[in-house]
Amino acid sequence: MTAAAALCYFPAMELAIPPLPQSSRVNASGHLEVAGCDLVSLAREYGTPFYAYDQQQIIDNCRAYVTAMSSRADDSEVIYASKAFTCLAMCQIVADEGLSLDVASGGELYIALKSWFPPERIYVHGNANSGGELSRYVRSEVGHVVIDSLDELEALDAAAAAEGRRQPVLLRITPGIEAHTHDFVQTGRLDSKFGLCLAEGVALDAVGRALAADNLELEGFHMHIGSQIFALEPYVRAIGLMADFAAECRRRHGFECRLLDVGGGLGVSYGGDDEPAGIDELAGVIVDAVREEMARADLAMPRIAVEPGRSIVANAGLTAYTIEAVKTVPGIRTFVAVDGGMSDNLRPMLYGARYEALLAERPLAEADQTVTVAGKHCESGDLLVRDQPLPDPAVGDLLVTPSTGAYGYSMASNYNGQPRPAVLFLRDGDARVVIRRESYEDLVRLHGRLD
Repeated sequence: MTAAAALCYFPAMELAIPPLPQSSRVNASGHLEVAGCDLVSLAREYGTPFYAYDQQQIIDNCRAYVTAMSSRADDSEVIYASKAFTCLAMCQIVADEGLSLDVASGGELYIALKSWFPPERIYVHGNANSGGELSRYVRSEVGHVVIDSLDELEALDAAAAAEGRRQPVLLRITPGIEAHTHDFVQTGRLDSKFGLCLAEGVALDAVGRALAADNLELEGFHMHIGSQIFALEPYVRAIGLMADFAAECRRRHGFECRLLDVGGGLGVSYGGDDEPAGIDELAGVIVDAVREEMARADLAMPRIAVEPGRSIVANAGLTAYTIEAVKTVPGIRTFVAVDGGMSDNLRPMLYGARYEALLAERPLAEADQTVTVAGKHCESGDLLVRDQPLPDPAVGDLLVTPSTGAYGYSMASNYNGQPRPAVLFLRDGDARVVIRRESYEDLVRLHGRLD
């Protein structure tokens, strides 16, 4: 490849760019291209904002997880966490690649079943499932329900009895481990709304009740210590605690843990100096820890499950906006206002999440000013990207924020009456609309008048 041609491919290490999809490059027109699709042309055809995913990258990530786990453990399972991003097309990919599916509500289950996802490969989560939802889970013959509380245990047992089915379950255990991540996405510490804590024998009591339930089949345990995790050592400590707990369950109840779901949480790069661990490294740490800790506790090796969500889709996706205004506040900052914002990416406002941006028409141009990318919503905190170097942004330019493939569309709303964007899957030069853009009519479709 010539030096000139090399500049057209973003993976060149000398280029300071955000973590774009793996197929990203600059095409002959000087535009940002993903999976053979010119983003500027897509904006002209489909309008903005829109989410775009590199479909092959999603597939590659699914395969990387399956290979990494199966090459290390004789019995393993990869369960895609659909809360990161779900739609019929995403469920189809997950099914085709042999992964199972994690759903956290009746709505996520409905999407999965509408895609014809095999119900026996569905794991149901949630800390406040209604009686109606629990009955639907049992009636749908989902593979496992992950029980979050003693109340849910009793309600699920009753629902299973009414449906005449013995429902396989896991108990969600809170190991009391704090992952090094944002407070809002730490889920494994004791002060968490999720799970049954090890303290005061709460989790141990739940095991006894699950084993005594006539209509539940306890197969093992689930844990989840948090999301966007870079340091892997907390997984090892949590697995050690889970092994100790499993040994205590055998002593007290004669129960052998056959399935250990270690959750997900692997971090991804959102730009800057982010250096997350890789899929292969995570699998090695998890499988080695389970093997060593179970052997230490003199327990048989269980089936190991892992629940990636963000790390499968985040870097495969981006969001494209049109710049609608450029406003300079002298001596303070320049705001670049786009036609989306917190209704399509809530994470900067919810977690203080950091994103980067670039212009799709001239992604390699030298930045000559620093700006803050603002959304269009009636909130002063509606700021997508702060202090971003950009090359002379102007009204009508196409601005792209990478790494929005996770928790973008799934957290999207109609705040300020904003229709939710379209979602495109890109592959081999072809763009497919997998979720259409909402219309203004969609905003009032469920409304009723007083007259």
